[in-house]
Amino acid sequence: MTDHDRAAAPDVDGDLAPAPGPDGLPADDGARAEALRAGLAEYELSGEDLALIEEGDDLAEPEAPRGPRPVLAVVGRPNVGKSTLVNRILGRREAVVEDKPGVTRDRVSYPAEWAGVDFTLVDTGGWEVDVAGIHARVAEQAEVAIDLADVVLFVVDATVGATSTDEQVVRLLRKARKPVVLAANKVDGPRQEADAAELWSLGLGEPHPISSLHGRGIGDLLDAVVEELPEESAYGEALPEGGPRRVALIGRPNVGKSSLLNKLAGAERVVVDETAGTTRDPVDELVELGGRQWWFVDTAGIRRRVHQTKGADFYASLRTQAAIEKAEVAVVLVDASVPMTEQDTRVIQQVIDAGRALVIAYNKWDLMDEDRRPFLEREIEQDLVQIQWAPRVNVSARTGWHKDRLVPAIERSLESWDMRIPTGRLNAFLGELVAAHPHPLRGGKQPRILFATQADTRPPRFVIFATGFLEAGYRRFIERRLRETFGFEGTPISISVRVREKRKR
Repeated sequence: MTDHDRAAAPDVDGDLAPAPGPDGLPADDGARAEALRAGLAEYELSGEDLALIEEGDDLAEPEAPRGPRPVLAVVGRPNVGKSTLVNRILGRREAVVEDKPGVTRDRVSYPAEWAGVDFTLVDTGGWEVDVAGIHARVAEQAEVAIDLADVVLFVVDATVGATSTDEQVVRLLRKARKPVVLAANKVDGPRQEADAAELWSLGLGEPHPISSLHGRGIGDLLDAVVEELPEESAYGEALPEGGPRRVALIGRPNVGKSSLLNKLAGAERVVVDETAGTTRDPVDELVELGGRQWWFVDTAGIRRRVHQTKGADFYASLRTQAAIEKAEVAVVLVDASVPMTEQDTRVIQQVIDAGRALVIAYNKWDLMDEDRRPFLEREIEQDLVQIQWAPRVNVSARTGWHKDRLVPAIERSLESWDMRIPTGRLNAFLGELVAAHPHPLRGGKQPRILFATQADTRPPRFVIFATGFLEAGYRRFIERRLRETFGFEGTPISISVRVREKRKR
């Protein structure tokens, strides 16, 4: 820029960057922000603009602590309609359902409510006798769900009647000594009422005739369930103030998400098998790490294209997207033993698009040859050149190697995700930045930054009021300097510009 251009350009330095104090920021940020606010009176501002400017420094109040919700586990043999019943109770299609046995594999928890009573609803895989392989592990998860439940909802297919497997489940329930509510499913009309009555023979009390598909009898069934539920769970722990932070484990299929969750939980919490795509429903687990509790959510692997999947895998992909949106931070697992794929990049972008905090975990790092590691480090730097702000951890899901490094990375990302920059300090920072690096002249004009505020956190979102549009390259420059100055490690940042003109006199 020539001396003539500098003379013609707006006096950004004089407006926004007074002499800095000893910490590199203006001596009175608050006074500077108030002066800039007053200056905005000359510009055309909407009611939304004014509200945004006034609320810039407001902070949300933390949630009050709450006790553990009572737990209701839904169990039964395969294909009796457990997941359909879960969806009916929730009032939405949450659990993956397909017209074949064995779709649900893990025990999956959902918050639910009936008649003003909040409880945790646990869907389980079908329980079978004398099965091997993945089916045996599914049955084990159903047994664990019974052990950790306050009340068990036992679902039987009334059209088939009590089978030998149902009788085995009854013996398991009696041994557990838990209150049991018996649901006689697939009673679609009065003709099947007699079929339901025959289930008295199981010795579990009154069978409640229902149709999970059509919703028949669900209200009466839930009334019976609520009568058995305690006020608080005998098997959970009181949640700390604000509740545990939610962490989603995501990545492409068979990258080690379920193995990592099992290692973090210290138990075989999730079904793990060599077959890719074992997990279908997102699985929540309360895990204690680093002296605090976390909700870890294992998810189905994100495949190349959602529209290329079908059946249970299609709905599992949609559930994974929902799990990301419900989480606060996502740990994206990448297989270090193979080159990073387009799929991995798409998964990371999915987290950024959802506005969630991000940690990238390279799995199977312990299997890497010492000579290979320096080359791999350089490859990773190239692969992640656009997201160098995301913390990276090298782990082994199989052995638990370096799992303790996950918590500091997650905490850094969440701290940045929650961060709010005071309005005065933000404007002082921008004033110095613009004074040192003005926006390029375009057509003899230079846009002038009038005022900036942080409109939101989780993720941080900044709004800049200016006299002209700021180019994308300049906004990226502002983002880079924001990260260098304030941190923001592990969180996406959004910067939007509102162009405002002076009021006509």
